[in-house]
Amino acid sequence: MTVHTQLWDLSHIRAQHEVVLPGDTIPALFWNAVAQRGPKVWMRQKHLGLWRSWTWDQTAQAVEEIAGGLLSLGFAKGECASILANTVVEWVWADVAVLSVCGVSNGIYPTDASSQVQYLCEDSSTTVLFVEDDEQLDKALEVRAALPLLRKIVVFDMEGLRTLNDPAIISLDALRALGKTFLAAHTDALKTRLQQCQPQDLAILVYTSGTTGKPKGAMHLHQGLVYTVRGYNTLVAQDETDERMCFLPLCHIAERMGGEYFALYTGAKLNFVENPETIPENVREIAPTVFTAVPRVWEKFYSGVMISLKEAGAIQQAVYAWGIGVGSKIADLVLAGKPVGAGLRMQFRLAQWLALNNVRKLIGIHRARFLVTGAAPISPELVRWYLALGVPMLEVWGMTETCGASTGVPATAMRPGSIGPAAGFNEVRLDPVTGEILVRGKNVFAGYLNLPEKTAETIDADGWLHTGDVGVQDADGYLRITDRMKDIIITAGGKNITPSELENDLKFSPYITDAVVIGDKRPYLTVIIMIDQENVEKFAQDKDVPFSNYASLTRAPEVQALIQAEIERVNKKFARVEQIKKFFLLDTQLSAEDEELTPTMKLKRKLVEKKYTPQIEDMYRA
Repeated sequence: MTVHTQLWDLSHIRAQHEVVLPGDTIPALFWNAVAQRGPKVWMRQKHLGLWRSWTWDQTAQAVEEIAGGLLSLGFAKGECASILANTVVEWVWADVAVLSVCGVSNGIYPTDASSQVQYLCEDSSTTVLFVEDDEQLDKALEVRAALPLLRKIVVFDMEGLRTLNDPAIISLDALRALGKTFLAAHTDALKTRLQQCQPQDLAILVYTSGTTGKPKGAMHLHQGLVYTVRGYNTLVAQDETDERMCFLPLCHIAERMGGEYFALYTGAKLNFVENPETIPENVREIAPTVFTAVPRVWEKFYSGVMISLKEAGAIQQAVYAWGIGVGSKIADLVLAGKPVGAGLRMQFRLAQWLALNNVRKLIGIHRARFLVTGAAPISPELVRWYLALGVPMLEVWGMTETCGASTGVPATAMRPGSIGPAAGFNEVRLDPVTGEILVRGKNVFAGYLNLPEKTAETIDADGWLHTGDVGVQDADGYLRITDRMKDIIITAGGKNITPSELENDLKFSPYITDAVVIGDKRPYLTVIIMIDQENVEKFAQDKDVPFSNYASLTRAPEVQALIQAEIERVNKKFARVEQIKKFFLLDTQLSAEDEELTPTMKLKRKLVEKKYTPQIEDMYRA
């Protein structure tokens, strides 16, 4: 499928209000999809350099055999199975199979430590645990003695475990074989169990990141999932001609709903990356027509282009500057709702041919109809940059408790910096006193597992979900997040400051991955910064800056000056009282396994403030 996006006509990015697939539970949707799309390819995954495809029929066979295997193990309706794995095809098989036997499916981040695995399995009363490989199995075995309800561990990849002899551990292939035998002897068993699955049944648990305490299990019912996934199609429709890239954690609501279940409903193809390190390479191979990612990914792509541009020759740089300038002129007209003249259109086509198409191919978005960003705030300048390339970026907003997207920016009326108006499938309003964003609708979760008090604190008597996000709304209903209620800074001088605006501008720099602005009850603002290792290392090498490791890189005077210049660039946009006076660079290279980062690679504000208290205090010493 070749996509030609013309910025002056985005009418092809449409909404679909008709039901495209019947069914009132997730397994009902899946099996109806199999009946409609049987021989068509649904999923592709790269392994050892080769792409392999699975049709809907082949997927159905895997799901059926795993479901049969669960039934043979005595897995009862309402029992919970957890999945501890990276984003792989087998994750989807296991998930749909658990739901097909009326079970509750729960995902666990593959970066979680064994203690977190224990807590999540305990809290969810997990009886069957699917794990990806020997690394994830080790975590489960470390805490198995503390999990009396856990009856079976199923391993996707048995490499390195061939000699394992443990009656409580079984390979996925062996489970499928059990299921095949069981269903041959009990031909109606799966059909009977499927018929017992009701819309009001609990379907999945999605645990919050736990930045302010232990993770809470958000409960989503089948009826809420089906209602929401149909609602997604009324924001921006997809169909069987679309190619998606599946790479975010499937235990996160964004990929579970916007990736797996939305593709299940619409028929869009799901392409799984080889591993997290190969995402840039894989996206160029896949060339998705619809691409959903978090701001961290979009910032990384932009940084890569800027670094490549610095290495280019003077002619290439000049051609790019002219081309992006033409794109920016058209983007400004499109955003203002004004017509684009024929002359500018001709210039843009030339700009695409000379430069912009190459930039899009470098990223892997040359076939993209549109991009979707969510899960965290993004710089409006970054949205404008992608638009100038010729690809509209649509910002959505939501949370685990709203089953993902709750608002969305329409392609035909984009406003960078806004999360758009409320999606048609739910209500959104602001608290008149606090400005907190409230949501009500069938997409709102059923509550927190085992935490009725927390549920009552979050959903009021009138059914409004209190999101904790603070925002403003314009006359057209467009919302803009100003900050989290708990993150708003009030300086010692009484000035209210929303740190996210400063942080987003800082992250627009190719040398800064993340930032946490400090200043509550303080005389001025400071910031803790996590540098972009790859780009800063390249800067240091190009400038012959000596460094021996990551820590020494962050301490190099030239690197300190580089970041100071980026802060000064941002400070120019803000009033004096809102400017950052001092900074501190984290001298440890962080990954998703570190406690300072969420699984989606965002710094945990409160934990960072607490852990680096001495460094923060140093920045406030006279």
